[in-house]
Amino acid sequence: MELLRSNLSRVQIPEPTHRIYKHECCLSFDTPRSEGGLFVDMNSFLAFGKDYVAWNHEKTGNPVYLHIKETPKSVPEDRPLKKPTLLAIGVDGGFDNNETEYEESYSIVILPDFVSLPFPSVELPEKVRIAVDTVLSAVGAERREQVAAWTAEEKKASEHALRLQQIKSGVVVPPSGWKCAKCDKKENLWLNLTDGMILCGRKNWDGTGGNNHAVEHYKETGYPIAVKLGTITADLEAADVYSYAEDDSVLDPLLAQHLAHFGIDFSSMQKTEMTTAERELDQNTNFDWNRIQESGKELVPVFGPGYTGLANLGNSCYLAATMQILFSTHSFISRYYSHQSLKLAFDMTPADPTLDLNMQLTKLGHGLLSGKYSIPVTEKDAATRDARQEGIPPRMFKSVVAAGHGEFSSMRQQDALDFFFHLFDKLERGKLRADLDPSRSFKFGVEEKVLCSSGKVSYNKREDCILSLNIPLQEATNKDELEAFNNQKAGKGLEENNMSTDEIVRPRVPLEACLATFASPEEIHDYYSTALKGKTTAIKTTGLTSFPDYLVLHMRKFVMEAGWVPKKLDVYIDVPDVIDISHMRSKGLQPGEELLPDGVAEEVMETAQPVANEEIVAQLVSMGFNQLHCQKAAINTSNAGVEEATNWLFSHMDDPDIDAPISNQASDVDQSSVDTLISFGFAEEVARKALKASGGDIEKATDWIFNNPNASVSDMEVSSSSSAQTPSQTGLPDGGGRYKLFGIVSHMGTSTYCGHYVAHILKEGRWVIFNDSKVGISTDPPKDMGYLYFFQRLDN
Repeated sequence: MELLRSNLSRVQIPEPTHRIYKHECCLSFDTPRSEGGLFVDMNSFLAFGKDYVAWNHEKTGNPVYLHIKETPKSVPEDRPLKKPTLLAIGVDGGFDNNETEYEESYSIVILPDFVSLPFPSVELPEKVRIAVDTVLSAVGAERREQVAAWTAEEKKASEHALRLQQIKSGVVVPPSGWKCAKCDKKENLWLNLTDGMILCGRKNWDGTGGNNHAVEHYKETGYPIAVKLGTITADLEAADVYSYAEDDSVLDPLLAQHLAHFGIDFSSMQKTEMTTAERELDQNTNFDWNRIQESGKELVPVFGPGYTGLANLGNSCYLAATMQILFSTHSFISRYYSHQSLKLAFDMTPADPTLDLNMQLTKLGHGLLSGKYSIPVTEKDAATRDARQEGIPPRMFKSVVAAGHGEFSSMRQQDALDFFFHLFDKLERGKLRADLDPSRSFKFGVEEKVLCSSGKVSYNKREDCILSLNIPLQEATNKDELEAFNNQKAGKGLEENNMSTDEIVRPRVPLEACLATFASPEEIHDYYSTALKGKTTAIKTTGLTSFPDYLVLHMRKFVMEAGWVPKKLDVYIDVPDVIDISHMRSKGLQPGEELLPDGVAEEVMETAQPVANEEIVAQLVSMGFNQLHCQKAAINTSNAGVEEATNWLFSHMDDPDIDAPISNQASDVDQSSVDTLISFGFAEEVARKALKASGGDIEKATDWIFNNPNASVSDMEVSSSSSAQTPSQTGLPDGGGRYKLFGIVSHMGTSTYCGHYVAHILKEGRWVIFNDSKVGISTDPPKDMGYLYFFQRLDN
């Protein structure tokens, strides 16, 4: 005990703002259920597994740790199933899925000698008891970040809360023992902040939950704001506040004042209820996506190094599928596993390892490749033929790689292609040496040759890491069967959604045809020729200046129909195991070719001045808004509409420059428009430049890109010879043009932003399916249904 007292200065009592990790090691995927349990640093509140806690003590000198150990409870075989009270799985009151229950035990451990003291104990110093109690009662940072990410948008301060008029009714709310004023419900209770009425929440579809008394009270009185009792703690921002008037969860900046009106001392209250976001999270993360792919076949599970699944965090399959394939490549294996230990990565981490991308990639690499967490099924699972392994949850990696990105930091489904680009952008901005950057092995040079009607040419070079391919349906190899099927369907008046999968005939297009389309000449209309000093028709051809170690092909299965409505092409791509793209190598400036003079059209060089849509401005002015403010709202929402402009006005009324004159420079473009153009296969900088030149109009921006190839690509440079390289292309990998297929990311769903992603990887001569946490031998890899195809170069 004296040893502990001598180290009390290194013990902190956590504040509500502290991030407390107590469910997972920062350097590994060890948990309290692991053999050595988990050690929480009582100074930094970071958690470490048994094999790693000494590293933290060596690095920080922090000696006092809370040891948390969970051991399975013995459960009788004839245990009756519990009746669910919540529409959820795997949570208290949810559907009983027979998961093992665990018992927690705690102790205080002092390093370096691992001296252990029991907890709880009245002999412990008061500071230690308070600190440990606070850690144990707090919502873990892992859980808090996951819940925060699940909320589709950040909660906003409610305008109703800011001007709320509270009634002096004399109501004093006790700290516990609440009950609905209109029924006997004692859970899911909401305190109306106007009159102090305590009423139950909404009724669930299955009859559980409340009796709708809180929302009915709002309809009767118009009192707009309520807070959920049981979610009020010293961390007021975490309280569940709902605005019935805005029909959304909100922030109440004056919540402390509003609670004090009813005699509530929030600083002493404990959390006893789930917030709305927590409840939604629990219901959605337990949905069994694993039935989707190869579900009709008996899956033989695979275990060991390189066969570890990734647990679905809730719509995170896009991340899981992408990372499984990347960590099957030599460049990622070498960088974050075989040539970098966890100890080395931790020693290199400047501060918090949970916020360091290099550390979390190394943690993920060791988790996937070591085999430590790829554990065979238990006897119980084998008896029920359940082939699932638990998988490792990539929470910390997702948190750090998605930091600052509105979409990837959410719990919404995302495009696996967008995530691939985002990750590689993060790695590039990490300023690693070329030999340490694993993304370098995916990169290649692209050269576009434009032949003007004057006979002169220009060569533009850029760097890319994915070859995005259009699918020429006219090159389908089963046209006769397609025609017969369409005639039969038309004759019977059938719709495909009323037909079985076996009955439907889909186009089959060879991959070679997609590659040929990429390299084939393309007409550019209204091309401005610096030789002719006017617009003409030009011919563009595209080739590669280098061949990467790993070639990624993106199939453009999503096209835009009339009205810019996205449609998914229902098509099969016949992909051979080995391809040869040697014919796609560009030849550069040829003897006898003359380069176009430098310069571009004057109208291209000028930055378009932003112009507000007059109809939108007129409607806003008629509502009583200032003319200048209305013009700014229209411009900053790319003239999207009155509703969008109105929302912008409400959000920016207090901007310090709201009354400043409109700049002659083009305003920044709407990010959703940029994302739409990126989904068409254009680079982000190209998309931004085109939108600025087109006043935010997507259709005009697309035309602008095709009509101005010289001016549209900011990272292109005009080359005067076949050997010229842009600075960024120096040192790109290169070799022969023969490649072998080793990975497929397939997608099911109507959009890349919904549905499900699955990876298939060729390992040790056999195809293996990686479907979130499920890993098994694939009996029918969907080679013709891929969204992204990964090839490895075959060196001579």
